[in-house]
Amino acid sequence: MSEKISDYKFKTPISIRFSDIDAVGHVNNAIYLTYFEVARLNYWKEVITWNIREQGVIVGRSEVNYLKPITLDDNIFCYVRTTRIGNSSFDMMYLLVRVTPNGEEICTTGKTVCISYDYSANKSIAIPNREREKMIAYDEPRLITNTN
Repeated sequence: MSEKISDYKFKTPISIRFSDIDAVGHVNNAIYLTYFEVARLNYWKEVITWNIREQGVIVGRSEVNYLKPITLDDNIFCYVRTTRIGNSSFDMMYLLVRVTPNGEEICTTGKTVCISYDYSANKSIAIPNREREKMIAYDEPRLITNTN
């Protein structure tokens, strides 16, 4: 996954908790998915205004690429964007960055495959048109693969 910060518009701060740290002093590998979740929910709430209580979303697959360790003293942010939209699923990419005196440094990249879901029917459903259009408009059509 070769990612560029310039491809991303949405950025959210991530708070590192003491409980996130492992015995070596790094953020534990399992915590990264929580950081992605925080960023994803902020993106949906602030940019897409997706009401996940009305039309749910579940994660079908996750990937994490650990490039550099993150420690308790780091100041980190997560960039997130939609990169592919299908009928009922869409991909989201993440960059976890550390703020350094020389700018932002990418520490971790990740991806989730998200599925639009009807909890009452217990099945996947088409991505709502309003949310689909908002993701495309925000993350720019040239950066999104539309597989419809």
